[in-house]
Amino acid sequence: MTTPKHTIEVEQLHKRFGKIDAVDGISFKVEKGQIVGFLGPNGAGKSTTMRILTGFNRATSGVAKICGVSVAADPHFIKRRIGYMPENNPLPLDLRVREYLKYRAKVKEIPFGKRRRAIEQALESCDLTRAQDRIIGKLSKGFRQRVGIADAILANPDVIIMDEPTIGLDPHQVILIRDLIASLRGRMTVIISSHILPEIEMTCDQIIIINHGKIVGQGSPAQLRDTFIDHTTYEVEIAGTTKELETALATIASELQVERISERGEDGYATAEIQIKGKRDYGERLFKTLAAHPHLRTRSLRSKMAPLEDVFLAATRRSWEEVDSNLLEGPVPPAPQQPDQPQANQTPATPIPNEPAQPPSPETPKPEPK
Repeated sequence: MTTPKHTIEVEQLHKRFGKIDAVDGISFKVEKGQIVGFLGPNGAGKSTTMRILTGFNRATSGVAKICGVSVAADPHFIKRRIGYMPENNPLPLDLRVREYLKYRAKVKEIPFGKRRRAIEQALESCDLTRAQDRIIGKLSKGFRQRVGIADAILANPDVIIMDEPTIGLDPHQVILIRDLIASLRGRMTVIISSHILPEIEMTCDQIIIINHGKIVGQGSPAQLRDTFIDHTTYEVEIAGTTKELETALATIASELQVERISERGEDGYATAEIQIKGKRDYGERLFKTLAAHPHLRTRSLRSKMAPLEDVFLAATRRSWEEVDSNLLEGPVPPAPQQPDQPQANQTPATPIPNEPAQPPSPETPKPEPK
């Protein structure tokens, strides 16, 4: 059997909960060994999609394949090919790290003769060898996350799915987990769901943005910027005034605008951000023009990439606008009916007589005083 080029294939996937389309016809493919970021607002459909891929939820319609095999057709096969680390990883706090991994190796049906080696490799990959005899409940959050990743990679699966792997970690722990995930590139296909966008950008080869159950953006960080960012930004350090900078920019293109400028440092220099609509490169002309103005005393000039947060907001805002547009274009509900008012010189309609009221029950007579 030939190994498929794409480890994950999703085509027209739907999942309905009652009248709600949690996943609404998404399609994507992930190549073997890629690290993919899965982004979206809360309730966008990320977790539902991941639960379908892992076999925990069944899709309403559509196809999801892992290593060329339909998840719905053979969920047991799929679960042996996937390592899954949920956001709130349910670790047994009273077990030691090695004890837990031995138990998980048995659950994952790793052959008995290969379990010891698999555990050693997972401990080494996650830098847990020194902590293997410690009780999980006494480990820090960062170490517990590493235990969860060790469990996910224990059976050497083809696909790893991680939900918020760096949430709640300090910066040092985040770097360790990021490096650990990056070390899986080429060996395993990794899908990461996270709200920490800089981590996604530094780690992932491809990013999928989902909103309202639909994919609203997909590609590398550079491709997403090209799709959703409609301006070019430069940063320049100057000692001159804002007015002098604006005068110099006007000689290049009237559309070049100073978006913001920082407070001046002790050396008298400030950092200005220059923007222009479109993708045209003005770097060389800016350098020559600013250098020719001695009063500006330009110290540095560089292009500035839009942060992934801007891409994410632009992609999800566009999908919100489409939803609003669809709502506005839908059928206008009829106005509520008002009771007919009698016109002038018009006899009002005869009212429907009310049902006769029930006579009040007679009161119990009070005894007369003796």
